[in-house]
Amino acid sequence: MDEPADNSRGRTSSTSSLPTGEGIVIDIGTGDGTFVYESALRNPKKFFIGIDASARPLEKISEKIHRSPRKGGAPNALFLEAAVERLPDELYGVADEVYVQFPWGSLLSAVILPDAEVLRAIRRICASGASLGVVVSIDPRRDAGEMNRLGIGPISVEHIDRVLAPRYRVAGFEIRERAQLDRWNSSNLLSSWARRLSASSGRVVHAWMADAIETPSS
Repeated sequence: MDEPADNSRGRTSSTSSLPTGEGIVIDIGTGDGTFVYESALRNPKKFFIGIDASARPLEKISEKIHRSPRKGGAPNALFLEAAVERLPDELYGVADEVYVQFPWGSLLSAVILPDAEVLRAIRRICASGASLGVVVSIDPRRDAGEMNRLGIGPISVEHIDRVLAPRYRVAGFEIRERAQLDRWNSSNLLSSWARRLSASSGRVVHAWMADAIETPSS
């Protein structure tokens, strides 16, 4: 992988040959890749990696990143097709920031129930002191069928504190911030999926931030 000129300065990771600049940001369940692409354009000294189990939604934007920067290219962006349970070994210990934003299906259940195997897989790609940001959006009426199918009950700040916090801690993450937002402004969101979801007036957003910590088994 050629090192982008934009990433020639700043902190570098001692565990990876990836260009890092001011850090490596990994977006899991990246969907159509809009968050990674637009973030890379706005933050040229960071290196962004979008990961999704399906490569099809990424085909158009993958072509974009290889263009000349003057024509909208993003040399500091990369997309990978991989399941979160089987992330490439090359990513272990490289991420300074990890995001799971507006997940659905199995990824949604993995961060809410949560799934210890998935959380540990995410922890393995984190550098020491990395941050994990999770944002989920639920419409209790429209999403009732999917929530029942996945076995997900009501989400609340109390659920984050009582259920998620101790399980995340065992997996190597300390939740330090959490919030419930009944409304949110989508104008500053880089995710195209988030912008579509914001049209639902009954939708509630829950977000939490965690820090990667050492565990006794690590």
